[in-house]
Amino acid sequence: MNPKTQSIISYLGIFWLIAYFGGKNERNDFSTYHLKQGLGLLLLTILFNVAVVIISMVSPSLGGIIGYAGILFLLIMVIGIINAANEVKKPLPLAGRMFENKFPFLDKE
Repeated sequence: MNPKTQSIISYLGIFWLIAYFGGKNERNDFSTYHLKQGLGLLLLTILFNVAVVIISMVSPSLGGIIGYAGILFLLIMVIGIINAANEVKKPLPLAGRMFENKFPFLDKE
């Protein structure tokens, strides 16, 4: 799997694992950057959904309203895919800079 394909797939949620293991030998700085961004977005989305479930248990109407904010994660994912397809190392909106120096296990050894 070439680095560009690996970078695009890294934003597709559970397919992140395919991008990680499928292109392990051909990974470069570009694909590593997008793997970090994609993993950060996936973890942030999971945390958001857990929070929505907890809020929904306390107040179902409030949880339903906050749940619509999940569309924001879809938009951020599309922006990440566009950046990867254009071969641009640009952080995701809102939280992308936070993931740039995280996940050191993705860096080449």
